[in-house]
Amino acid sequence: MRIGLISDTHIPEACEHLPLRVFEVFHGVDLVMHAGDVYVNRVLDELAEIAPVIAALGNGDEGLDGHQFKLAPDQRVSTAHLIEVEKLRIGLAHALPTPDETSERVFMNAMQAHFGGPVDVLVLGHSHLEGVVRFGSTLVVNPGSATLPRNLVGVPGTVGILEIAPGGHLSVEIIKLG
Repeated sequence: MRIGLISDTHIPEACEHLPLRVFEVFHGVDLVMHAGDVYVNRVLDELAEIAPVIAALGNGDEGLDGHQFKLAPDQRVSTAHLIEVEKLRIGLAHALPTPDETSERVFMNAMQAHFGGPVDVLVLGHSHLEGVVRFGSTLVVNPGSATLPRNLVGVPGTVGILEIAPGGHLSVEIIKLG
């Protein structure tokens, strides 16, 4: 299974539309996971032309932190999602405290609260910083921002591809859109 990973699109604040390269990179994926700060539902509709979409609710999607946008209710959007692929538990949320920011205990408590326990892969956004890091048995993937990487305007964004082969072997690639 191939999963497209995207986050922090901030449309229309960052730009009017998703970069066309997103559609090229995600061509043929089986699912798109958006890690929040979508802002407007049409972004999910555009991504749904590629594959089914699930999205995490970001702080900007709720009109918080001075953001003027509020995502309309949508069955594809939840505070957190948990899916299982090839016996791997994959969690999706906008932001969780990770051990590099806090303690491992706080990280484990956050996974318990959001997903009912540890996950094998955790897809997060919020920071606009792309990266893949392992904390214990959990692989944490942040695809960065497709439109505001590292909160910089005019710089090519990033997305990710999570590939899960039969038997649960997985690989992750972060792709620069420029």
